[in-house]
Amino acid sequence: MSNKPDAKLFYLIVGNNIKKYRTIRNFSLQDLAERVGLTKKTIQRYENGEIKIDVDRLNEIAEALDVEIPKLVEGAETFLGVNLDDLDTVKVPILGRVSCGDGILNIEEIEGYEETPKSWIRGGEHFYVRAEGDSMINARIFDGDLLLIRKQDDVEEGEIAAVLIDSKVYLKKVFKNDGIMVLQSENPQYGPVFRTKENYETIKILGKLKKIVINM
Repeated sequence: MSNKPDAKLFYLIVGNNIKKYRTIRNFSLQDLAERVGLTKKTIQRYENGEIKIDVDRLNEIAEALDVEIPKLVEGAETFLGVNLDDLDTVKVPILGRVSCGDGILNIEEIEGYEETPKSWIRGGEHFYVRAEGDSMINARIFDGDLLLIRKQDDVEEGEIAAVLIDSKVYLKKVFKNDGIMVLQSENPQYGPVFRTKENYETIKILGKLKKIVINM
């Protein structure tokens, strides 16, 4: 996004598309402004390409105009390396409490939903969990971060997985040795957890860590 002329062209084209669909819907500047909670002047500046429009705002305008986001960036895709999949989002659940009976993952509580780029969730079922504590700080996972997990019952050696241990979800690095699974924290203050034949039923891999959404 360092090419300023391209940036200007991108926002001009998006602005023209907003104006186009506003006209099609027979909305005045004031009508659209009220639908997205902005001022008439701000909508006008968006349409003129005078100010930057972020993805969240573009989502709100697309919803107000009843169009898909790709329609609002049509013709602007070639500028700034824009990826339309990153602009098109879906809601992914944030799991609160889960359980695992008979090897089946049961969602007992959903904390909420997170708008997520479609490009993040290709291939498989995904969900979020929220990090707690400091056991994974050396992997740059901190308390409160949202962690995007792809649902799967196994991971490769050394990968970080969401693991259900006695009805609570933890993030751990997974290692395997002679039929024993070693779940390792990324903080030397915490020792490893071992899954063996004796406690096999109480420890289950829920999925693989795909993305960390930092809690600001």
